[in-house]
Amino acid sequence: MTDTATTPEDRFPELIDVLTLADLLGVKVRYVRRMVAERRVPTVKLGHLVRFDLAEIRRWLEEQRRPPGCRP
Repeated sequence: MTDTATTPEDRFPELIDVLTLADLLGVKVRYVRRMVAERRVPTVKLGHLVRFDLAEIRRWLEEQRRPPGCRP
């Protein structure tokens, strides 16, 4: 009998690579790599590989939002 995960906490995170994140954000891969080096974006390290948990990226993006008229 196979136990299937039904809650989000029980499932593996959906991991994406640098190229996919750059494509989703509409930026160059070089910019994503710089954000990783500066630890400005949440990452998952698998050995020497860098991956991004899509759910964490969504939360991180929400935190980056600024109200209209707000200066950086």
